[in-house]
Amino acid sequence: MKKMIAYCGLVCTDCEAYLSTQRGDLDALVRLAARAREEFGVDLPPHEHMCDGCHTTSGRQIPYCGTCAIRACGVERGVANCAHCTDYPCETLLPHASPAQKATLDAIREDLPPSR
Repeated sequence: MKKMIAYCGLVCTDCEAYLSTQRGDLDALVRLAARAREEFGVDLPPHEHMCDGCHTTSGRQIPYCGTCAIRACGVERGVANCAHCTDYPCETLLPHASPAQKATLDAIREDLPPSR
C-alpha cells in the first residue's frame, strides 16, 4: 500500500482507523471506539471512527475532520500536505502536530524541489 500522508503529517496508511475501515473490520473499529473512550474521553460509536483519509471528498471521515483547522487550511490552499505549503511550518500546524508528524513533514519538505 502506498503511503498516504494527511495534511498534518499523520500517516493515514499507518492509522488504525484508516486500516480498519479499509479492511471492513468492524470488530477493530469497536475496539478502537472503546480505547478512544477510555484514553481520550471521545465517546463515538464505532461507525464514526471509519475513515478514508482526510483528503477524501466523498469518502468516510471521522467527525473531527469537519472541524480541523489544519485540514481546512490545506484544502483551501490546495496542497498535498503542509510540507508543500509556502508558509510551512505555521501557527496553525505547530501547536497540534506531534513530533512524529512534524518529522514526516520535514522529511517530505527536504525532498521537494527548491522552487516551492
